[in-house]
Amino acid sequence: MEISELLKRVKRIEIKSKGLSQNIFSGQYHSAFKGRGMAFSEVREYVPGDDIRNIDWNVTARFDAPYVKVYEEERELTVILMIDVSASTSFGMINDYKKNIIAEIAATIAFSANQNNDKIGVIFFSDKVEKFIPPKKGKSHILRIIREIIATEKTGADSNLNEPIRFLFQAIKKRSTVFILSDFLLPLNFYDALKICAKKHDIIAIKINDKVEKELPDVGLLPIKNLESRAIQWIDTSDKHFRTQYTANFLKHSNELKQIFQKAKVDSTEIFTHQNYVIPLSLLFKNR
Repeated sequence: MEISELLKRVKRIEIKSKGLSQNIFSGQYHSAFKGRGMAFSEVREYVPGDDIRNIDWNVTARFDAPYVKVYEEERELTVILMIDVSASTSFGMINDYKKNIIAEIAATIAFSANQNNDKIGVIFFSDKVEKFIPPKKGKSHILRIIREIIATEKTGADSNLNEPIRFLFQAIKKRSTVFILSDFLLPLNFYDALKICAKKHDIIAIKINDKVEKELPDVGLLPIKNLESRAIQWIDTSDKHFRTQYTANFLKHSNELKQIFQKAKVDSTEIFTHQNYVIPLSLLFKNR
């Protein structure tokens, strides 16, 4: 991709996602993702109704008047974006490519985190960890992340979550809020790794799919190219039974995936490329 085109795309995503984070998601993000606990802030004079358990007896004795300790939420979080850059995310026939929607959602989350003074890091993965950007703060860091999301190319032959999840567990020592952005068109063999990791981190899965992956249109004979294996297969989309089975296979995979998330206590949502992702994201934040 030409540098000029890359910069234009970064700017477009910045304008859109920054606007969404400021106008819609900032307050929801703050409410949905809590800090690590309460930290001491200051002392002030006791007023009726204060919890007597918070009385600071040393200060009270010094000034011969009751004083209480005031605590504030330890707000700062570390947010990790786990972004699928496998070839299947380059697919999209309705409205937009999956990878473009992933980029916008990731940028929106990053700007929301930045407004709350949180650190943001990224793990790019396919069948392995392709690239790791350690957590940092600041707008320039977010813009670097957006550039990397747009420019990073897949090198793995397939997509798989086991190794990326193990990397997350080992590389990020402090409890963090983790967003996995993927189409999850991968082997569902990562439950054990996810369950262990979810005990350490707060994990949220955001599944991005194209409508055609769920409902195949009747357009006659159609060549289908597997974006990961590169194999081409001709299918007869006029065959109603085939289309029904096609949808059934998608739903079976989605239901199995939801069961994995539920068992591992991982919040999740599903977004299609033809939808406005603001609504499902808002519901995800609100339900937390």
